[in-house]
Amino acid sequence: MNSTPDRREREELDGLARWLPAGPVERGLPSGRHSHHKDVLMQLIDRDQAARSGRTRSLPKPRGFVRPALIAGAVAVALAAGLTVGIGAGRDAGGSAPVRAGASGAPGGGSRSAVVTLDRIAAVAMRTEVEEVGESQFVYVRTRASENEADWGQPVRPGSLHDREVWFSQKPGPLVEYGLIRENGDDFPIRILVPEGSDGERAGIDRPTYAWLASLPTDPGALLKKLYAQTPVSEGEDRDQAVFSRIGELVREQIMPPATAAAFYQATARIPGVTEVDDAVDAAGRHGIAIAREDTRLGLRTEWIFDPDTLGYLGERSVLTRDSAMGEAGTVFDTRAVLERAVVDKKGQEPGERRRATRS
Repeated sequence: MNSTPDRREREELDGLARWLPAGPVERGLPSGRHSHHKDVLMQLIDRDQAARSGRTRSLPKPRGFVRPALIAGAVAVALAAGLTVGIGAGRDAGGSAPVRAGASGAPGGGSRSAVVTLDRIAAVAMRTEVEEVGESQFVYVRTRASENEADWGQPVRPGSLHDREVWFSQKPGPLVEYGLIRENGDDFPIRILVPEGSDGERAGIDRPTYAWLASLPTDPGALLKKLYAQTPVSEGEDRDQAVFSRIGELVREQIMPPATAAAFYQATARIPGVTEVDDAVDAAGRHGIAIAREDTRLGLRTEWIFDPDTLGYLGERSVLTRDSAMGEAGTVFDTRAVLERAVVDKKGQEPGERRRATRS
């Protein structure tokens, strides 16, 4: 019998892998990561887009805020906590991953353990009940975060750990102002600067809403193809990393139908370079397993952290993957934890206020 599985056999093995437990599999070398690619890289993306389209996006910047809070519902919720922890070992680092066609057309895909874990996370997401969000409502997200306050390339200087609240409008648009950030006692509107004469931006990948997310294909391959086509990428940027970061923003900052959330996780399994990290800690101090991808150009690994028992989403962090002027490999660059996500009826309203209004 031929020892090298053909394409059909590999597909069958991949299907069977969905039913395997996510228990310990072979361990390999420590993997490094980049959670902050989002903040630094996305700043590059916005800059590049602005140069090409003649428009810029801006938001009043809280101290230490690296990237405008806007696209993909990502409000760059805060960066680097003062914790410096060791990097968890990527379970499949050094192991051979199943060969898949990545959406970018290159061979690759997630490591074996990452694919299995993402399938399990997708199954949990599919079973999770979600309140549908109406066009007149807002998605509310409360996050705990710490951000690096040093300039890029300088030694990491973690900012204070603090909470940030964000409200995202669900109106299909076009809108110029579509949300609110409350941080350190101040309110900051989320605005888009558009060319003169423009009414604003409609719902889409740069301004996601529940309805837009619900309109996306739930076939993982079709969804990933759409994301690769619509995600902005700057010159020299790792396209796979850009898509990975965009998905991370969407699952962290938005509420979406269960089938859409499941498709996002299954699509992530097809992105080349995605691995699993045994142990990661979010900004609330909660330990979990992580789905990660390293941006080798920046020397950062992004980690999406999930509860090891329930596989519910906890938060995200980024870690330096090599020694540099910014710090030693393993230094946490930024960290955040999602503490609450809910549907509210108006901007500035907190979930508890909505419940009290409903009962009265």
